[in-house]
Amino acid sequence: MIDPLLPAHTAAFAEAVRGFASTRLRPGYQAREREGRFDPELIKEMARLGLLGLRAPAELGGEGADAVTTGIAAEEVGRADLSAGYLINNTALATEVLVGAGNPEQQRRFVPEIATGQVVPALCLTEPQHGSDAAAIEMRARRHDGGWVLSGEKTSITFGMSAATGLVLARTGGDGARGITAFYVDLRDAAVTRSPFRDMGGVAIGRASLHFDELLVPDDRVVGDVGGGFTQVMHGFEFARAVIALICIGAASASIDEALQHARDRTAFGQPIGRFQGVAFTLVEHSTKLAAARLLALRALELKDRGLDHAVESNMAKWWAPRVAVEAAHDALLTFGHSAYSDEYPLGQRIRDIIGLELGDGTANITKLVVAR
Repeated sequence: MIDPLLPAHTAAFAEAVRGFASTRLRPGYQAREREGRFDPELIKEMARLGLLGLRAPAELGGEGADAVTTGIAAEEVGRADLSAGYLINNTALATEVLVGAGNPEQQRRFVPEIATGQVVPALCLTEPQHGSDAAAIEMRARRHDGGWVLSGEKTSITFGMSAATGLVLARTGGDGARGITAFYVDLRDAAVTRSPFRDMGGVAIGRASLHFDELLVPDDRVVGDVGGGFTQVMHGFEFARAVIALICIGAASASIDEALQHARDRTAFGQPIGRFQGVAFTLVEHSTKLAAARLLALRALELKDRGLDHAVESNMAKWWAPRVAVEAAHDALLTFGHSAYSDEYPLGQRIRDIIGLELGDGTANITKLVVAR
């Protein structure tokens, strides 16, 4: 059931997203994982529903949605296909940076093509030796003939095998965060090569390493201030961490719903197994924890919408929700017994996919450090 406390327009949109997700995303969830790709037409369908332009203003082809609506949409998509939730998160975060730090011409050029699904952007921050300590990145950008030349490697890039464009952070100055600049680049250039990962989950997102061999980037693709890229991009990450929490909660909630239905239908010793406390209490406990984690994530997004500091709540949600979600999805699988230990059911796939988001966009220890500071 859609949350009855949501504003009417948000509830109506959530209902439309849930209908689309259940009919178009859920049936192909495991098939896309086996194929290791998203059908471009499915991406266009998501764009037509407004899912890829949630944070883009209407004048740039988007929905102009608030942060809470964005998070609710991501939760509903994650309920059907966690990997498809990355499409919402990546497009929302890239749009957030381009609208917040890009100049008007960049916004007119780049935001509409994201919102309409013409391109899927990648966020190129992590390097082989620098993931958690993002301010220490080493990839260089040097001045050259009215532009910049980028050389180095980015790794663990979501949609790295398929993204057409990328928001790349590279070092243009000295050490530390103030020496980093953001570039919005064309990843289809011959100077960019891609190496896929062989992942245990989330295969459809095509995680990869990207190698930049003297990629020439014109000045008009510098986003924001030279030397200001780190601050501008990391500010968006705070918002995205709450969205990621809701994607995980959506996926785990789907598994709990399936386990509850199984507990009603499956009988043992002459009664439904849901009548046994060992089954019922476990599912109730996980439902409670998921509900609490959801409220924390929504609080972070509500603070964002009100223009208030949401760093603590977003980072709390990012470390806690994936952990709660993994535990819930695991016990949901155990409720089914041996039959769920098969790819006939999506429960195992959800567990593997949620684990990916325990790692991505800030591990639990990193996000706890943010909160502590």
